[in-house]
Amino acid sequence: MYRRKIETTLLEWKAKKGHKPLIIKGCRQCGKTSSVLDFVRKHYANVIYIDFHEHREYKAFFSGALDVDTLTLNISAGISGAKFVPHSTCLVLDELQDCPHARAALKFFKLDGRYDVIGTGSLLGVNGYTISEEQADEATASIPVGFEQIVTMYPMDFVEWLWANGIEPQHIEYLRKCLNDETPVNEAIHQRMRQLLLRYAVVGGMPEVVSAFLETNDMSEVLNVQRNIVENYKAYMLKYALQEDKPRIRECFESIPTQLAKANKKFQYSIIKKSARSRDYMGCLQWIEDAGIIRRCFNTSITELPLSGNAIADCFKVYMADIGLLVSMLEDGTAWSIMQGDLHGYKGAIFENLVADILGKMGRRLFYFHKDSGLELDFLIRHRGECCPVECKANTGNAKSLQTVLKNANHYHVFQAIKLGDYNVGRNGAVLTLPTYMAFLLTDSHA
Repeated sequence: MYRRKIETTLLEWKAKKGHKPLIIKGCRQCGKTSSVLDFVRKHYANVIYIDFHEHREYKAFFSGALDVDTLTLNISAGISGAKFVPHSTCLVLDELQDCPHARAALKFFKLDGRYDVIGTGSLLGVNGYTISEEQADEATASIPVGFEQIVTMYPMDFVEWLWANGIEPQHIEYLRKCLNDETPVNEAIHQRMRQLLLRYAVVGGMPEVVSAFLETNDMSEVLNVQRNIVENYKAYMLKYALQEDKPRIRECFESIPTQLAKANKKFQYSIIKKSARSRDYMGCLQWIEDAGIIRRCFNTSITELPLSGNAIADCFKVYMADIGLLVSMLEDGTAWSIMQGDLHGYKGAIFENLVADILGKMGRRLFYFHKDSGLELDFLIRHRGECCPVECKANTGNAKSLQTVLKNANHYHVFQAIKLGDYNVGRNGAVLTLPTYMAFLLTDSHA
């Protein structure tokens, strides 16, 4: 087991008096089940695990009355060794979206209070994930509003990747001090972090992929595992989406590398197919986003806070939520080029998606700024209480749009900026230059 941040969340949840049943949602294969089972086996005397995907017959436990006494009787009779002991038992409900009645039962477990419940699911909150609209309506009606705590889990983020590679907390604190003091990172540490960043750009954060890399150091094996995950995603779309949406969802997903290869990376439905219209595909794109596979980055009308309030709903870029999966969707040889330090591919899309991966897994919503005149800022974040552009330059190139904005600070209301790239910490006037691996330290309040 790799160290995951969700463990801290689980500890805080368990320690909170009167805690609600916990729901952990996130994309498939990001480590939800393994993290939960590792935690409950350490902290509970009795663990009962129900996987609704593998054992569909278990849904019958929840087909009748949902009071806790009836449910515990059904489960203990139907699963060998299942033992409910008040205040020392945790019931784990895996792939909870496959059994809406089980999710409805969370209300009764909360009101009863004798047993802890943790549910996991990869399609929770996705509209129309079931075979029929009637079943989708049932799932929506079964959500126990106010009786559950929901947490989103992502694939391993850059910090978790550093942990898996032996980077200790004191090393991270040293980097944080360099950022705060705006002093260069020691050259030996700087080179090690550069290397780890390039490897992360290729491997990403899917736990199975990380294991393949760390255990074999074989990039062909890494690529095989990544492409298997991508194919499983496609099969998942065909299995769970509504019948009329299945081909469109897959078309949306498969268009992402082409969308990012354009100079103007704004998502265009016409790239999916010439006859595509937004009204036919916008719900399909939302399905993929709700499943945790992609992440949208919205253009803003102005460079001011709050960024979410200034976002343009129908103008956005789409990035893969995990950088490693994007790289696996590109042509052979891309991973090798990245490992050699070349992040320029696909008109800068790889580098941008890497930064989007790091910021997005921190829980930040993504924003950028583009004007028809050609002025464009790669990302906008809240930093030190202000709207702050973040420019991604794989090397020491000029950021013309950034300079334009800063020269007209009173018009754009931008007085500071960050430039991420392949260099050490430094400052040039209002621009703070940081090595890209420091992006995970930009932890100010979210927009």
